[in-house]
Amino acid sequence: MRNETNIPGKDVPAGTDAADRFMTETNEKKKILIVEDEKNIAQVLAFNLMQAGYDYEIASDGEEGLRRALRGNFDLILLDIMLPKMDGFTVCRGIRMRLDTPIIMVTAKEEDVDKILGLDLGADDYVTKPFSINVLLARIKANLRRSSNEVVIGAKNASVIRIRALSIDPEKYLVTKDDVPIALSKIEYDLLAFLAANQGKPFKREELLESVWGYKEFFGDRRTVDVTVSRLRNKIESDPTHPEYIFSKHGYGYYLA
Repeated sequence: MRNETNIPGKDVPAGTDAADRFMTETNEKKKILIVEDEKNIAQVLAFNLMQAGYDYEIASDGEEGLRRALRGNFDLILLDIMLPKMDGFTVCRGIRMRLDTPIIMVTAKEEDVDKILGLDLGADDYVTKPFSINVLLARIKANLRRSSNEVVIGAKNASVIRIRALSIDPEKYLVTKDDVPIALSKIEYDLLAFLAANQGKPFKREELLESVWGYKEFFGDRRTVDVTVSRLRNKIESDPTHPEYIFSKHGYGYYLA
């Protein structure tokens, strides 16, 4: 068997060495929903998830994916963008209206990343085809760790952080502005809480991927951070184009003033 790791278009599974490593590191089986209309890609993903010790279900179109996501008890969702019946953007928004399940968007072209940047989707991460199965498994594991609170952003008994009109309550996992609650996804909250706990200190995108996303090695597209910052600004800033809270340090990264 060849150790082929890049998809799409190849139905040869990845080498099992990394898969075996992931399986031994998984304490309990997590259930993952694969929403993918290309059968060979879905089969490759399913095989490697199974080898890594995960349970899975497959949905072959957007409507089925949304239906399964809302009625199933999934720990993570792999969601293709280009789907029949209902595209991945619509599916993602539908899921986010009801659930906080981690979502990794799968896109076939770089242009779709620009769409993600401009939309308030609520996805936790994205990958661009072709991608390495081993890298995808690492990113799945990181998102699962964060969603189960294994990646600790701040102490649960920490004091409420107040920055002008903004209030961040680690105990209640709650963010308010002028005493009005702001609905944030878990990754948005974790990013804001981390920056707030380190006010004034700029962080590179790679540092944020490690500290907030939980990537022990650099497995993520740096623009994943940009996507989340953009969504967060749209929710907490009065004018996202002239931020008062989250600032960019040109050529470096982000910080909270």
